[in-house]
Amino acid sequence: MIGNWFKTGILMAGIIALFGAIGAVIGGQQGMLLALAIGGAMNLFAYWFSDKMVLSLYRAQEVDEGSAPQLYRIVRELAGRARLPMPRVYVIEEDQPNAFATGRNPDHAAVAATTGILHLLTARELRGVIAHELAHVKHRDILISTISATIAGAISTLANFGMLFGRSSDDREGGGNPILAIVVMIVAPIAAMLIQLAISRAREFGADEGGAEISGDPHALADALAKIDAYARGVPMATAEAHPATAQMMIINPLVDGGWRSLFSTHPSTEERIARLRAMA
Repeated sequence: MIGNWFKTGILMAGIIALFGAIGAVIGGQQGMLLALAIGGAMNLFAYWFSDKMVLSLYRAQEVDEGSAPQLYRIVRELAGRARLPMPRVYVIEEDQPNAFATGRNPDHAAVAATTGILHLLTARELRGVIAHELAHVKHRDILISTISATIAGAISTLANFGMLFGRSSDDREGGGNPILAIVVMIVAPIAAMLIQLAISRAREFGADEGGAEISGDPHALADALAKIDAYARGVPMATAEAHPATAQMMIINPLVDGGWRSLFSTHPSTEERIARLRAMA
């Protein structure tokens, strides 16, 4: 667990340093602050309202103990074990087995599961999945992803600003290296995106470990991941394909990865996640 947090810290430091570098090369101090303000405003809105937006996007229906007794009881039991407030519980009419957590903090959290995952998994495996999602809530991963997205978005905004309006006033007056500025404008947004995705993958490892600790059964989550991954490859999730930005929220990436696309994946390989969980047990 400490290793995952350390890796996340290093990646966050890297993306902040990248932001400072591109700001200094392209936009100067004013451009850098403007880009951060724009990116921050956009992502603050997303952070505050993301739960409502994504639940609406997937047409999730809130359930209680009467309408979804097994799921609701599992969430309640594991939230108690994790010392978290009881989150709202939702079910999504979707054949692909998947689940996610959302909400800006533990007091405003929600856990959603597809009908596909409820039909596919045993109660023990479902406990492993729900524990993983509650670990995301406990670790405040939504806040971390919002911060990384804010800075990555600000870097892209700053690069676009540089492309549209040229280099900083210092460069126009003869200082700086124009070739370096052009290279930074092209490379920095790509690097920021890769760092952001690496942060997402690190937080998935962290949620796997945290979920295994909450449930007390690492094998349950490992078995669930193996089942979900095998089944999800043959059952596309139409909503995720239409809105790929939501893929990072799922326990398994609902979009097809492989080959060079793995570098741009929001999730680590399922095989490595399973191996780590087996080693924990």
